[in-house]
Amino acid sequence: MPTGSIKKLVSDRGFGFIAAEDGKEYFFHRDGVENFDSLNGGEQVTFEIEASPKGPRAKMVRLA
Repeated sequence: MPTGSIKKLVSDRGFGFIAAEDGKEYFFHRDGVENFDSLNGGEQVTFEIEASPKGPRAKMVRLA
């Protein structure tokens, strides 16, 4: 399971970006996060990657 940290969080719009250990950045939406409202940014997370019309994105994001 990939790991990374929350790079940017736009809580009022319900999305953010993860800086993954593989050097890539992944978009995530609040629907793909457990406890989205508890995130502040910078947390270490684990996640899965899924295909989307705009490219790969993170889902099942959990605090590591």
